[in-house]
Amino acid sequence: MKNLVIEATKQTPKVSFDADNHVLEFQGESYPENMALFAVPIFSWLEEYLEQLGDQPITVNIELIYFNSSSSKMLLDLFDQLEEEVEDNGKNITVNWIYDADNDSAEEYGEEFQEDIESLTFNLVKKNE
Repeated sequence: MKNLVIEATKQTPKVSFDADNHVLEFQGESYPENMALFAVPIFSWLEEYLEQLGDQPITVNIELIYFNSSSSKMLLDLFDQLEEEVEDNGKNITVNWIYDADNDSAEEYGEEFQEDIESLTFNLVKKNE
């Protein structure tokens, strides 16, 4: 399966989904004008990837400096889809919420997401620069 790479723009994060190494990453800022349009290739790729995935563990690294409410909704949809894979298909999925030590709001958002997630391993990872 081909990897998915979407380069960062001023309003969108870099998305790097590595099918061979089973690492999915979001990095940067996320406040696109049209989140639905931005998310289409991400969820399309993810659905195909999860269908062909065997027993390999998946790591999802999310390092967003800033994101808006529509990006937050997209993340919740992503977590829901991943949780469904864990619950229905026994997948081993770990989410790493990576935040800068100086970014209190990113840490708080990570804690809120962590509270909402039941089936995924969700790690808060403090990054010291």
